[in-house]
Amino acid sequence: MSVDPVHSPLLDHSPAELARELRAQGIRRFCFTTTTEGEVAASHPSLATIAQALQADGVDFDRHEGLFFEVSAIEDLIHGAFVHRSRRGQGQGGTRFWSYRRFGDMLNDGVRLSKGMTHKNALAGIWWGGGKGVITRPERGDIKDPALRRALFNEYGRFISSLRGCYITAEDVGTNTVDMGHIADETRFITCIPKARGGSGNPSSATALGVVRGLEAAFAYQSGAREGEGAPDAAQLQGKHVVVQGAGHVGEVIITLLLEAGARVTATDINAERVKAVEERLQGRFGAERVQVVLTEPGDLSPLSWTCDALCPAAMGAVLNPETISSLQSTIVCGAANNQLQDPARDGETLRTKGVLYMPDFLVNRMGIVNCANEQYGYVGDDPSQDSSYSRHLGYDWPQSVYQTSLRVLARAEADGAHPHAAAVALAEELSLELHPIWGHRGAAIIEGLSRGDWSRS
Repeated sequence: MSVDPVHSPLLDHSPAELARELRAQGIRRFCFTTTTEGEVAASHPSLATIAQALQADGVDFDRHEGLFFEVSAIEDLIHGAFVHRSRRGQGQGGTRFWSYRRFGDMLNDGVRLSKGMTHKNALAGIWWGGGKGVITRPERGDIKDPALRRALFNEYGRFISSLRGCYITAEDVGTNTVDMGHIADETRFITCIPKARGGSGNPSSATALGVVRGLEAAFAYQSGAREGEGAPDAAQLQGKHVVVQGAGHVGEVIITLLLEAGARVTATDINAERVKAVEERLQGRFGAERVQVVLTEPGDLSPLSWTCDALCPAAMGAVLNPETISSLQSTIVCGAANNQLQDPARDGETLRTKGVLYMPDFLVNRMGIVNCANEQYGYVGDDPSQDSSYSRHLGYDWPQSVYQTSLRVLARAEADGAHPHAAAVALAEELSLELHPIWGHRGAAIIEGLSRGDWSRS
C-alpha cells in the first residue's frame, strides 16, 4: 500500500507468486470487507496481515466496502474487483489488464481507482457507486493468443457473475471491446460491450471530449470566466501549445480535438509503432509545424517538464509528485489519466503553491463512464433525460456539465483557499453519500451476503 505501517510480506509477492502460493493452500477466492465498525475483515486467517495493512493505510484505503479476488485456473494471475462506496448504486468502473511487480501494487491501484470512480460517478450525477476491476497479466506479459485471451476473459466474466451484481465492469486500460464481449458471454453485469451486441462500444472518444471541455474551462477560468456563464470564446484553444503524455486510444482523440480547435500539440508515447502511425495520420492532416509525436522510454517523465501552455497526462497515473511538479513549465494540468497525483493532499497543495491550475482527473474524464452508464435503458436520438443525456454533459450551459462543474470546483477551491483536487473531492463526497432513490444501499447488502456466505469457499 502507499503507506504500509503494518507490513505484510504477502504484499511483496508478485501476483504470479501469490497465485501459486494460494493455489497450494487450496484458496481459490478471497476477500476483504469493512464492517460497520470500520474494521477490515479477511476471508482467510492466513491473509489477516493484508487486512491489517489495509486498515492502517492512511492514503488510499477509505473504508472500502469490499475487495474481491479469484486465482485464475488458466494462468498464474489474479482477478480482482474493488467496491469503494455503493450508496448511489452498484460499484461501477472499468477493468484494467496490467502488469504489476507486487501484489501490493495491484491492491493499491484497485483501491485508488475504485475510490476515484466513486467521485467521478457522483460528480457526473450518475446513480452508480465506485468500483474497479483489475486483472494481473501473467509474468510473460500481455496475452496475444485469441483463444487463450477469450478463455481468460470468460473466466473473469464468471468471477463477476459470482459477485451477484455489487460490481459492474466495463473497458479500461489493457482491455478492449472484444474482451468486453468475452466477459459478457459469462455475465450480465457489464457495460461497454460491442455495439453489435447492443452496447455503447469503445468509450475512448467520449473520454477525450470531456477532457477537452475541462481544458477549455481551465483556460476560461484563467481569463476570468465563472460558473453560470455561457460558452467560452470559440478561439479559446487557438494557438495554445499543449503537451499530451500518451497517444493511445484516448490520447490520440485528445490530440486530434486540440488540433481541430487550433492548438499546437507535442505528444509522447512509449510504443514506436503508435508514434509513427499517429504522427503520419495527424501531420498529413495538420502539418508538422502543428503536431509532433515523440517516442519516450517507459517510465520517462521528462515530458512533464516541457514548456507549454497546458499539460495533459493521458497515460498512467501517479505521475505528479514533488520531483515532477517542481520542474513543471505549464500553468495548467488537465488530463485523462486516472489518479495523476501520487499523494493527492500533498501534491494538490504543491501544485496550488506553484501556481499551477490542476483539473482533477475524475472531474474531467467522466465521459467514458457517461457513454456507457445507462446502456440498459436503450438509446434515443435526442435523449431528454437530464441525468443521462450525453450532449448535456458536453454542453456549456447545463449546471452538471463537465464545463460548468469544472468552473464550480475551481471557484470553490479559490473561495476555500484550497487546491482544486480537495474542492472536487469535497463536492464529490457530499454527492456520493446520497442513497439510490429506488434501491437505497443495496450494494452493501449484497456484499454482506457474500462475506457471510460461502462465496470465498465456492
